[in-house]
Amino acid sequence: MDIRRRPPLPSHSQHNQKHKAITPPPSAASSAEDAVDQRSPKASDALPLPLYLTNGIFFTLFFSVAYFLLHRWRDKIRTSIPLHVVTLSELAAIVTLIASFIYLLGFFGIDFVQSIISRNSAWDLENDDEQRFIVNEDRSIHCPLPSSVSAKPRLMDLPTTPLVSQDDEELVKSVVSGEVPSYSLESKLGDCFRAAKIRRDAVQRLVGRSLEGLPLEGFDYDSILGQCCEMPVGYVQIPVGIAGPLLLNGCEYSVPMATTEGCLVASTNRGCKAIYASGGATCVLLRDAMTRAPVVRFASAKRATELKFFLEDPLNFDTLSVVFNKSSRFARLQAIKCAIAGKNLYIRFSCSTGDAMGMNMVSKGVQNVLDFLESDFPDMDVIGISGNFCSDKKPAAVNWIEGRGKSVVCEAIITRDVVTKVLKTTVPALVELNMLKNLTGSAVAGALGGFNAHAANIVSAIYIATGQDPAQNIESSHCITMMEAVNNGNDLHISVTMPSIEVGTVGGGTQLASQSACLNLLGVKGTNKESPGSNSQLLATIVAGSVLAGELSLMSAIAAGQLVKSHMKYNRSSRDMTKIGSQDRTHSQPQL
Repeated sequence: MDIRRRPPLPSHSQHNQKHKAITPPPSAASSAEDAVDQRSPKASDALPLPLYLTNGIFFTLFFSVAYFLLHRWRDKIRTSIPLHVVTLSELAAIVTLIASFIYLLGFFGIDFVQSIISRNSAWDLENDDEQRFIVNEDRSIHCPLPSSVSAKPRLMDLPTTPLVSQDDEELVKSVVSGEVPSYSLESKLGDCFRAAKIRRDAVQRLVGRSLEGLPLEGFDYDSILGQCCEMPVGYVQIPVGIAGPLLLNGCEYSVPMATTEGCLVASTNRGCKAIYASGGATCVLLRDAMTRAPVVRFASAKRATELKFFLEDPLNFDTLSVVFNKSSRFARLQAIKCAIAGKNLYIRFSCSTGDAMGMNMVSKGVQNVLDFLESDFPDMDVIGISGNFCSDKKPAAVNWIEGRGKSVVCEAIITRDVVTKVLKTTVPALVELNMLKNLTGSAVAGALGGFNAHAANIVSAIYIATGQDPAQNIESSHCITMMEAVNNGNDLHISVTMPSIEVGTVGGGTQLASQSACLNLLGVKGTNKESPGSNSQLLATIVAGSVLAGELSLMSAIAAGQLVKSHMKYNRSSRDMTKIGSQDRTHSQPQL
């Protein structure tokens, strides 16, 4: 096996210079040596024999010894002799088998690796990449690292042109090396866009992969500093569709929905059409109260119950309300409910929060009360400001039963003609499907607040479009859908009851330009100065009305057997992906 160190391939520029350089003619001695090498058989480094003889010997040894051992082991099995008992000849055969196997594997393995390396190196040269695979003398493969990264390989999908200017190059290297923390770029530079640009380039160098395709420009990074997102490197584009008009409480609304799920907007739009044609929907706000529940601990359960009775005593409520409300103009304490587990007490505060979703507002009020209680209950140990009895961003029966945020019920009567002509189904079919799917099926599944077809689809799409917290879709999608035949079985009464819609029209992501525009489209942008809280309450009713439309349309599609057909039409690309793939590969080829 004549394996020599493979010389590094020339770069593209060196390749061009090679044709321009004057190459001296080979000497007579070197020509004679090459001729001798071509005439004489290639020698092996395993045995002092020509290579073809060495290969033949090891091939013969391998198969002969393997046959001998198999024959011996068959005889041992027949005569019940243990296989681990070996004779001297069998031991020699095993050693010979291993040696010949190692030789053959090494010989053919090296050729296989060299063929792969050759293909990779040719591809590297074509793409003018300075990275080169080298086969070392110990047969290992080595890939040189770029000078800017000491521990990460440079992969070939990085951008060909640097994102940052030469002035920022040193700063990028400092972030890569860890000398400058990535999170400190905004405060250090005073320019949020420049910080995002530098961070983006540093991340690409650290992980060795490109972020090409993730937009960077065209976004106001100053608007998210300190409130929406830390250490940004770009933003994700999500298409926004419009469903409607939704006729709700006598008013029309065009509902923005940000989603990547095909058929969702079209289906909701069909539901809005059916509701509009039937005279519209009616929505009623039942309750408006955000909650926070700290957990405190005492030395005994008896002492914990004393605090429970104190907090739930109506005589103490006014005092606690004054303490709770002092940190905000809009926070107003509504109720306190306690749950005890041993010597641990969970205190669920409920309060109105104006047009804000209100998590921070209620948390500040809770902290005020806890500080106040320390004078009468100095032995109280506050374990956490949130003890999961709230319950935030988790499915919980307390939210399903007691409600959290806005509790809403929305209903509509869909006429028989609309069910037949627009929804392409019948009233009895919808009523039966709702009972067996949304009610019985969900009960069989052990659902918690999930007695509906797809409320989470509509809630998530509207939340993303209007700057709400998408994680709160968990409890906000708690919904029970009811369907009933009315007017002597001719028409359909449909309703959705949603006890935990958590929305706001100020704060958080609502102040971003795109999300603010969607809120403005609905007429609920910002705070309502005349009636604080009415904008967020209206948004909650719009969410419930849109869920009603989505439930009506999807259930009709299932009842009519159109679900799969519609998804194949609207949720699948009709383009020939093989042609697109070949075009992408053509466009991705380097410009030579």
